[in-house]
Amino acid sequence: MISVGTALSAISQFIGERFPVDKLNFHSMVEKKEVPIHKMSWGYYTGGLTMFFFMIQVITGLFLLFYYQPTVSDANVSVEYINKFVAGGALIRNMHAWSSSCMIFFAMVHLLTAFAMKSFVKPREITWIAGVLLLFITFTFGFTGYLLPWNQIAVNATKVGLQSVEYVGQYLPGQLSEVPRILRETFQGESSVGQSTLGRFYALHVVILPLALAGLLGLHLLSVQLHGMSQGVDQAAKKSEKFMSIFIFKDLSLWATVFLVLFILAACIPFDSFLPFPLLAPFNALGSTPAGIKPEWYFYFVYYPLELLPFWVILIASMVCVSVLILAPWIFKGTSRRTLGFITIMASIYLVVMTLFGEQIYEFFKH
Repeated sequence: MISVGTALSAISQFIGERFPVDKLNFHSMVEKKEVPIHKMSWGYYTGGLTMFFFMIQVITGLFLLFYYQPTVSDANVSVEYINKFVAGGALIRNMHAWSSSCMIFFAMVHLLTAFAMKSFVKPREITWIAGVLLLFITFTFGFTGYLLPWNQIAVNATKVGLQSVEYVGQYLPGQLSEVPRILRETFQGESSVGQSTLGRFYALHVVILPLALAGLLGLHLLSVQLHGMSQGVDQAAKKSEKFMSIFIFKDLSLWATVFLVLFILAACIPFDSFLPFPLLAPFNALGSTPAGIKPEWYFYFVYYPLELLPFWVILIASMVCVSVLILAPWIFKGTSRRTLGFITIMASIYLVVMTLFGEQIYEFFKH
């Protein structure tokens, strides 16, 4: 049996190797840092783009906070007011919506490229786990933000989402079966989705989740700076570039270009134009939800399988996938990058197919 002293010593050694004190200085973390140049080098920029879109989310979100009213009577009206009467309001809201989807997209791409490059091996386990948790938080951002306009679709979609959380309890043993119900009641706040739910989702969206994301992002970036960019390929890169000057300049240049594209996109193409039901009238408890509604695109990879397969199958598959993602540094420790690349390609194909053709696949098997 392992003694407490041995366990604490192992933990201390693990933390010391991941956060070496001698490297906690500007020279080692920034000035001395080199970035490998190879065929997968483009993957290094996806993390920076994810952070860039998060910054856009924060800036545009602060502007929207000046006018948004988190009450069931005024939420929908305040969003419509922002769109129609606030100078630049529609542009800012479009930028917020576009950057939200872009942040989630690049977070997913960043995770996939990091997995393919085997960027999770020792001593980068903390970097990887923090990145996985950051991806989950970005999904939660989307879920909590969906309710804030307080329209017919948003409220009913939230009801379904919270009911699904409670439904998980049926498949858990003993006292664990009560946990999903407690979570649903905590987030819902009352017998049905109402003012308490909106207030709690609002607090999650504008305070709790941003703080959690900022903390994890700080941990993630600290770990990246301490250990440098992962090699990314089997053979050592023959070339590298300075992080402090060249890489940062390229990163900022990319940010400037992407911002220009985002600005033009938000100014010319309202994000709502891609949705079948843009901004509906305020939620009416006696009203009906339009047929054919779907969640945001980044939930399609779960939504369509849920429509076709038993809930318990998706639950088990989801739990396995989440566990594998978190434990990847140990599960795939000895796996070749070639094999990891193949897994990444298969996962990417699944995500793309479900996102673009999920509805057609659902209709095919349904009939």
